[in-house]
Parts: sequence; C-alpha cells; structure tokens
Amino acid sequence: MLYTVVIPCYKSSRTIRKVVEETMEQFEKMKAGELEFVLVDDCSPDDGATVRALRGLVQDYDNVRVVELAKNAGQHNATMAGLNYASGDFIISMDDDGQTSPTQLPKLLAEIKKGYDIVYGYYPHKQHSKFRNWGSRFNQWTTRVLLDKPKNMKTSSFWIIRRFVRDYAVQYRSAYTHLQGVFLRVTRNISCIPVEHFRRQEGQSGYTFRKLVQLWSNIIGFSIVPLRMATVLGNIFAAVGLIGIIAVIVRKLVRPVTAIGWPSIMVSIFFFSGLILMFMGLIGEYIGRIFLGLCNNPQYVVRQIDERGKRPYLVNEDGQQFELKKGVDWRKERET
Repeated sequence: MLYTVVIPCYKSSRTIRKVVEETMEQFEKMKAGELEFVLVDDCSPDDGATVRALRGLVQDYDNVRVVELAKNAGQHNATMAGLNYASGDFIISMDDDGQTSPTQLPKLLAEIKKGYDIVYGYYPHKQHSKFRNWGSRFNQWTTRVLLDKPKNMKTSSFWIIRRFVRDYAVQYRSAYTHLQGVFLRVTRNISCIPVEHFRRQEGQSGYTFRKLVQLWSNIIGFSIVPLRMATVLGNIFAAVGLIGIIAVIVRKLVRPVTAIGWPSIMVSIFFFSGLILMFMGLIGEYIGRIFLGLCNNPQYVVRQIDERGKRPYLVNEDGQQFELKKGVDWRKERET
C-alpha cells in the first residue's frame, strides 16, 4: 500500500524538513505501508530559501519529489499540482508549518479504513486568531448553503482521500479551485474526525484578508445559488414595490393633500440602483470566469520537477518526462 503526502510549501524553509521527517517517523511506527512525498513550492518569495530546503530533502531521501511552480498559484491550486504528481493508493494533504501534526495521522488512517472515500481532520480548538476563527465559521456556513455540504461535515486542509477521488479531482482544470467543491462533485461518502491543532512552528500565516476573500470567492464556481438569490430578491422587491405603489395611490385618493417626499424617492433610487449594480457585478464575475476558462488560464505553471537521481524535468500533456537542459526547449526537442 502506497501513501502519498502532498504538502504545498510557501516560505517554509525552516519548517518543511521537520514536518517531512516527523511524518516518516510516524509511518515507521504505524507500519502502514510505503510512503512518498510530493512537495510543491508555490513560488515562495524568500530568495530561493524554500526551494533550497526542498532540494536538500530530494538529495537526502529517495521518496521525495519536488514540484517547483513558476508563479504563485495559491494553496488550493498548489495542492492540485501535487495531486497531479501523486501516485499513492491514498493521498494525504498536510500543511508545511507543523500545525497539522503527523501524530494525528493514525486517526485519519483508521477512519478511512472503515470504507469512507474522504476523511477530513477538523479542529475543535484552532490555534488561529479570533478573526481567522470567525472567518472559518463563516466559510463553513457559506459552503453548506452554496455547495449543499452536509450539515455535520467539518473540513480543513488536513485530509486523506482514495486514489479514485484524486483521479477525478485532477480532471478539474479551472484556475479557480476550491477543493471542497471539487471533492463534493466526486463523492458524498465523507467522514470527519476531531484532531488536535498545533501552533505554527515558525513565522505567520501567508493568508492576508484579500487572499482569504479571493479563496472564498472561488466557491461561486461550484454553485449557481447566488444567481438564484438574485432572482428571488428581485421578485421580493418587485412585490414590495407593487404594494408600495398601491399604498401611495390609495393614500393619495384618501388624502389628496398628501405630499410626496423627495428624500424618500432619492433613498429608493440609491437603494435599488446599488442592488442592481451588485447583482450585475455578480453576473459579470460568472461571465468573466467563463471567459478566462475559455482562454485556458492555467491552474498552475510548473517550472521544473526534482527527484533524487534524476536531472530536473517536466512532464508533458502525454505524461512523458523531458529533462531540462540549458539552452534546449523540450517542446522543440519532442517535435524533432
């Protein structure tokens, strides 16, 4: 039985070796099977420190593969890159900062052996700021509404999936990846178990408020509920407006001296104009993502792949490996 651990890495030069080696030690204790790592450098802005740390792991261990991205793609897209190069019967996702501790892996493995396709480890007590914890609760609620996620399903970036889930998940090629949405398209045979959440070993989270909002907005690529909300709200306001018109006419007939107020008219104009513009923007977001999808905007761009005993290489669309040589374009080399 082969297990693949996929870890997206971002400014993790000081932590990733400890995470990898502790995971190896945990698997030796469990005697669960063979283990490989797919470590994805998400174009870390640290002057190559993370890349050097990852290449050091490649030199030291046969079961480590490093995928270097040419530009920052975000955690979910970087994880998708790792899934594309994972060959295990089970694939595990972990963080690079030590917050998803390898000591919790036995819980995930024991749960998935019960027959589930996906098992999430969730945190009853998170070691995040209050703002991040509030954002997580909001995200859980919106994914339940927009993605029809089961009410008792709790998620995190710590999970294990079966091979067939990975095979279907990597068929999703849009640049706007939301892994919960992808997995829910594949199966509903999902479990979640409580695990301990540890403090970061070094530094701080790379997620800014803007990045968190951007990641959350990827949910709309898996749901048309917001568009349906526009229709429902439009009908509600149209009904309210009709009732208001009738009320104004009746009041004018009953009391002809009643004056129609300019402020109320302006407030109504501003309110409904804002509502119209908001939903036009929402529709524009859907159309824009359709356009970018037609333009084949990539999920991620691989600079090179590193493995022990091999020259850096790339994999083409046919699955063939091409060594990267200075001054040689592997695409032209393939054509000849």
